[in-house]
Amino acid sequence: MSAAAEFGFGTQIRKSPYFEATVRWGAKAFSVYNHMYIPRDFGDPEQNFWNLVKDAILCDVAVERQVEITGPDAAAFVQKLTPRNLSSMAVGQCKYILITNADGGIINDPILLRLGENHFWISISDSDVLLWAQGVALNSGLDVSISEPDVAPLQLQGPKSGTIMQALFGQEIMDLRYYWHREVELDGIPLIVSRTGWSSELGYELFLRDGSRGGELWEKIMAAGAPLGLKPGHTSSIRRIEGAMLSYHADADLQTNPFELGLDRLVDLSMDADFIGKAALQRIRDAGVARKQVGLVIGGAPLRGPNTTFWAVRKDGEAIGKVTSAVYSPRLQQNIALAMISADCDRLGAELQIDIPEGPERAVIVEKPFYDPRKMIAVA
Repeated sequence: MSAAAEFGFGTQIRKSPYFEATVRWGAKAFSVYNHMYIPRDFGDPEQNFWNLVKDAILCDVAVERQVEITGPDAAAFVQKLTPRNLSSMAVGQCKYILITNADGGIINDPILLRLGENHFWISISDSDVLLWAQGVALNSGLDVSISEPDVAPLQLQGPKSGTIMQALFGQEIMDLRYYWHREVELDGIPLIVSRTGWSSELGYELFLRDGSRGGELWEKIMAAGAPLGLKPGHTSSIRRIEGAMLSYHADADLQTNPFELGLDRLVDLSMDADFIGKAALQRIRDAGVARKQVGLVIGGAPLRGPNTTFWAVRKDGEAIGKVTSAVYSPRLQQNIALAMISADCDRLGAELQIDIPEGPERAVIVEKPFYDPRKMIAVA
């Protein structure tokens, strides 16, 4: 029986170029992200976390689809999509951006790559940015072409990822700076490699530009990493919550604005560009926000896994918000969570109550990120 038949996959949800390789290497369960299957289980999620923070893991993240924008007005068009000021963005650079709608709500929080003066990729989280961008372009009056190219990223993440990259590409790859990218080949396999990743660890993303060579690329990386303890893995909920990294649809959505998340640095209301949502974000800034994202440490026994529903947050019995992401951190030996609560209740050290499935539990507001607060690990 083939892997596709064993897992019961149809044709309406796409499989990545690495699908068969991940099954060979032990993928046990999948979920759907950007209309594609993504491996979510290679065994014990706690062991996956330790593999990530002690050695390295290789993750199939082909679900991070690329929205490609080219044409004479590409730079102006990309600036129209985001409130982050891109005027100083160089070719070869990456930037974390927000894409906002007319109300200032967040449509996506992708990584933007500038491949050329008039050539961009938007490496998206889980929402239909391709359709949004094509719709915006239709009435923009700008000369751009928008498509989804044959590009499938892998994430190589963890403290030994740099040594593995050196084994694959030679010493010259070691001067690739954080949030920069370059075009490379691996035995004729065409790639873009960037110093980025959704882990808060040292890491790289390898953007495969020929989907027919997915299995070959996977095996080459695993072979190079074997002496260093490289394991197949999946994006770690534990590590990304420790790092206070957002998960779209959980911690942010169309009803969430950048100021609620403390992402003011990604909004430049003084620039000349009239990006989508500018007027709304000016109003929100001037009026102040009613909600804010906070970090929580939740008491009680270790959580048995990440939350699968939003949990009510209460103060003196009154609902003031919701837990959006929660998990037990074996490194911190604490239950940690991100929550969106009333802005007038966001004082550090304040005690709150959380309606976890087992019953009410005490929580305390703390600083976030919960680990490596200056995010020095990924930059080093």
